This record gives sequence, C-alpha cells and structure tokens, in this order.
Amino acid sequence: MLKAVILIGGPQKGTRFRPLSFEVPKPLFPVAGVPMIQHHIEACVQVPGMQEILLIGFYQPDESLMQFLEAAQQEFNLPVRYLQEFAPLGTGGGLYHFRDQILAGGPEAFFVLNADVCSDFPLSAMLDVHRRHCHPFLLLGTRANRTQSLNYGCIVENPQTHEVLHYVEKPSTFISDIINCGIYLFSPEALTPLRDVFQRNQQERQLEDSPSSWPGAGTIRLEQDVFSNLAGKGQIYVHITEGIWSQIKSAGSALYASRLYLGQYQITHPERLAKHSPGGPRIRGNVYIHPTAKVAPSAVLGPNVSIGKGVTVGEGVRLRESIVLHGATLQEHTCVLHSIVGWGSTVGRWARVEGTPNDPNPNDPRARMDSESLFKDGKLLPAITILGCRVRIPAEVLILNSIVLPHKELSRSFTNQIIL
Repeated sequence: MLKAVILIGGPQKGTRFRPLSFEVPKPLFPVAGVPMIQHHIEACVQVPGMQEILLIGFYQPDESLMQFLEAAQQEFNLPVRYLQEFAPLGTGGGLYHFRDQILAGGPEAFFVLNADVCSDFPLSAMLDVHRRHCHPFLLLGTRANRTQSLNYGCIVENPQTHEVLHYVEKPSTFISDIINCGIYLFSPEALTPLRDVFQRNQQERQLEDSPSSWPGAGTIRLEQDVFSNLAGKGQIYVHITEGIWSQIKSAGSALYASRLYLGQYQITHPERLAKHSPGGPRIRGNVYIHPTAKVAPSAVLGPNVSIGKGVTVGEGVRLRESIVLHGATLQEHTCVLHSIVGWGSTVGRWARVEGTPNDPNPNDPRARMDSESLFKDGKLLPAITILGCRVRIPAEVLILNSIVLPHKELSRSFTNQIIL
C-alpha cells in the first residue's frame, strides 16, 4: 500500500507568481488546461497500490480548493484530502506534524512531491528502485549545466551505488551537475530523522528562553536540515531521470511548463490536444482548447497554446505560446504572443499583446530556466506579458513586455512597464 503527499505551500509563497496568484491559489493555476497539481495527482493514481493522496500546506481551505478536492476524488476514485498547517512549517515540518495521517493504514512507502514542479513524474521507476534496495530516502534528480546548478539543491552521488554522498542547497560554488527535482519516495522510517530535527529545534528554543521563537520549533527544512546532514551515511539515494522537469516559480516558468505538458499530452492525453478539422480554426503544434471555448474558424492557434473555459476567440486572431484563462475575450484580429491573458480580460480588435520568453537555451540539453528577476539596474527586464484578472485592452494598441494588474482599463500602448 502506497500514499502520496503533495506540498502546496501557502499564500505568502509564490510572490513571483503575482498578479495571477491574487485570484487563485498558485497550486490551482491552470497549466496546459488543468490545475497545476492535477498533473501530480494524475501521475500518482497511475501507480499500482496508491491508496490516498494528501495535500499539505497553509492555504485557507477556500471554495476553489474544496471544489478541486471534491472533483479530484470523483474523477480519480481515490481519497484526496487537504491537511492545513497551523503555520508555515517548511518542506519537512508538515510531514512530521501530520505523520500519523501519513502512516495510517501502514503504507510501505510514500511519495512526496513539491507542487511547484513540472515533470513527467517517473514514480513507477522510483518505486522499482525503492523495492530493490529499501532505502529510507530516495530523491529524484536530473542534470543542469554548471552555471545553473548553483540555483538548485546539488547532489554528489556514488556513480556505482547512487548513494548521495554530499548535498548542498544552492551552493556558492560548483558542487555537481545533478540537481534535486523536489520529488521523493520515503520509507516510514524516514520520519525518524525529522523527529530528531524537531526535538533539536525544541531544545534550542528552550535554551534561547525566548517565547517569540516557539512557533518556529516545528519548522523543518528537508533540504538543509535532513538531506545535508544524512548525506554520506547510507540513507539517501538518488534516481536520475532524463525526462522533462522544470520548476514553476513564476508566470514565465508556468508558460514554459505548459509547453512541456502539452508536448507530453501526445503520449499521456492525446484527447486533450485540439485537432485541425474542416470549418475549425487552424491548429499549429500542440494546442489545448476547453470544450466550452468559442473559437472562430479563421483563428490561427499554436504552437503551445492553452485556452480555458468559456474563452471567446474572434475572427483572425493569432495566438502563439500563450495561456488564455477562463472567460477571457480576444476580439477580431488580435495577436497574442508569449503572454498570459487573465480571467475575464478583454483584448480589443487589432491589438497586439506580446512578451519576451525566458526559455532555457535550446542548444544546451542541460539548460534550465534561469532564476527570473523583474528588474536590472532599476529597469524592468523584458519578459512575458501578463494581463491580470478583468483587464481591458483597447483596440489597436500594443502591450509589450508588461505586467498589468487586475481590473485595469487601459487607454493606450505600454512597453516594459508594470501598470498599477
């Protein structure tokens, strides 16, 4: 019997995802047509013996989250429950705090997945490795180039046994090109080191004799507090994947993740991909169109486009490398490139909404998304364009490399600006 835990964080996280995270919890943001964590859940339910999926985080259980959980349980016929932390407890604190729920029923092992990653989730392959060797901790790793590896948790392995000999989170100098994917398979005994960290934290708080520090006693960081300390002690091993993987830290990386998932749909969900049909819009490459969307026959869509529920796409519209969210309207002959159009927004006739992608170097197979900064030398860097919720763009204007906050009605063109 197996379980899975998805770590979804909370509202004070995901600040780089604004203004999109104002409207919906980041884990529910649609990526390639479905909520971000639905990709995780779909991968988990494919593993034989999966009995329960637990979401751990400190979001308030609002209507959108509860509706998602209910729909997921019905669709996948598997218990999907949310366990709310009393405070942000780090990547390991929630696992220890809810250890009784995780271990209820006696699972042989449990997966732990960070919500803000995009992957093909090779969970069955990880389970095969675990059952052959039964190590307490199995980490999924992939490779990055030397420069970008510094932005991730770096793993030094024994190439024969795949034991993790050394682990450093975001090192200041090059350690290894193997990086942590944020996807794990733990044995029940893996919770013992978490208990040791918790008890050590409590003792330190008591010695400090500072009541204000007590709420932090339950905070456990898997990477720094557990993996770094246990590396080289025969408890942590790594399984390296050659499949797709990316972090989803910002709107730009969500757009890149959408492209990766749309490509995966060729294998996993071909029914989700739009196909060119007589009298329908012209489809180029991988495109997702929600069944309730209305798309004019003369529109040209793709590659790598996702169109949400109730969207209206007018005659002559050109859409490429973009996400159009629930209820948006693209009027006749608009052009939307490398952008995210927010819920209920309207783009006027002959307007152009365009951004600049920050994709990994296509000529480097180990390239990853760079850590995205909005500003350099006091200037807004070129990036994808984001229209927040219910933004109105007038006809015949250009919105280039800009971020428009929700409920704005623009009257002219903007370039390289954040419009408050």
